[in-house]
Amino acid sequence: MRFESIQPRFCAVGAALLCLLSAAVAGAQTAPNPASAQMAEQVFKSVVVLRGISVNEFMDTMGFLSASLSYNCTDCHGEDAVDNWANFAKDTEKKNTARKMILMVRMINQTQFGGKRMVTCYTCHRGDASPKITPNLAVQYAQGEDTDANEVELANRPAPQGTPSPDQILTKYFQAIGGAERLASFASFEAKGTYSGYDTDNQKVPVDIYAKAPAEMTTIVHAPLGDSVRVFDGRSGWIASPDRPIPLLPLTGGDVTGAKIDATLVFSTGIKQLFPEWRVADTTIDGKDVWMVEGIAPGQLPLKLYFDQESGLLVRALRLIDTVIGYNPTQLDFSDYRLVNGIKVPYHQVITWTDNQVTIDLTNVQLNTAIEAAKFAQPPPAQPPKVK
Repeated sequence: MRFESIQPRFCAVGAALLCLLSAAVAGAQTAPNPASAQMAEQVFKSVVVLRGISVNEFMDTMGFLSASLSYNCTDCHGEDAVDNWANFAKDTEKKNTARKMILMVRMINQTQFGGKRMVTCYTCHRGDASPKITPNLAVQYAQGEDTDANEVELANRPAPQGTPSPDQILTKYFQAIGGAERLASFASFEAKGTYSGYDTDNQKVPVDIYAKAPAEMTTIVHAPLGDSVRVFDGRSGWIASPDRPIPLLPLTGGDVTGAKIDATLVFSTGIKQLFPEWRVADTTIDGKDVWMVEGIAPGQLPLKLYFDQESGLLVRALRLIDTVIGYNPTQLDFSDYRLVNGIKVPYHQVITWTDNQVTIDLTNVQLNTAIEAAKFAQPPPAQPPKVK
C-alpha cells in the first residue's frame, strides 16, 4: 500500500470520521452484546456481498481493498460520508463495481483453483486504481530490482549449503538478547512510551504496554479522542476504541492468531512452539543480510521472522490474516535494542498493516513486575469520542 499517497487524505478526513462513529453505530444497532462477535450485516447498512463475516473481518477486508487500489474510504463511499455517517451506506458507482469484482474473483478462484485464493484484487491492481493492460517495456528490460524480503517464498526451495538450521538461528537470537537462563525467568513486561499513527493524525501520544508470559498482552493508547485499548488474554482478544465501528470489537479468526504471535514475541522463548515446522532462507532488509525463518503448519498461514545475520537480533516479523478476499499482511519492525535487567528490548517498533502504520518508541521499561490480572481482562466498551 502506498502510504505516502493516502496519508494526507487520511489526516484530512480521519478526525471527522472518528467523531461520527459512535453516533452512527448507535443508529445502526440496538442493545449490542459486546461479548459476542457481531456479523457485518448486523452493524452496517447496505452490506450486499460481504455478508456472514464478523465486523472484525469486515474491517480487515476493507483494508485489503484499500491496499490493493491505494484508495481511502471516501474514494468509494464519497466525500459526503465525512459529514454524515449514513452516507457510507449509499450506493456509489465504485461500490457497485467493487461488488462485481469480488464476485468475479470468487468465481475465478472457485472454477480455476479449487477455491484457493490464488487471484485477488491485488493480483491485477498492484496498488493502482486501474489495472495495467499493456506491457511496460521499461520494466521488462530494466535491471532486476532487489527481492522484497517479505515476498521470499520457500516452497520447493532447498536451503543453500552452509545455511544454519532454524534451531541454530533461534538459539543465537536467544543468546543475543540475554541468554536462556535470563529468558527462562522473564515473566512480565511493563512499558511506557509514545505512539503515533494515522489514528492520531501522526501526533505522538502516550502509550502503556503490559505483557505476561507466555502470551498475554494489553496496549493502551491515550489518543486525543479517548483511550484505545487492545487486549489479548492468551486465548481471546478485544479492541475497545472510539475509532472502531462498535464500542467493543471482539477479535476473530486470524486477528486472534496475530495477537497471540505479537504477545509471544515479547518473551521470545515461546516462538518455537508457535509452529511445528520451521525452514530457513537468506535475504536482505535495508541492505543487511538476514536469515528468514518461516514457521509453517497445515491449515495455517505462515509466520516469517527475520534475524540479522551478524547480531542475531530479530529485526522483522511478518504475519498474515485471512480475509474473504485475500491475505492481509502485518509487518512488525524492531530496532534500537537496549539492555534492561540483562535482557535486550527493542525500544523502537514500527507496525505496518493495510489500515495503518504506527510507530512506538519506548521510554521506560520494567521487567518481572507484578501486573494485576485485571489488566488482561475483557475491557469495558469504549466511550464516545471526546469532542472539543
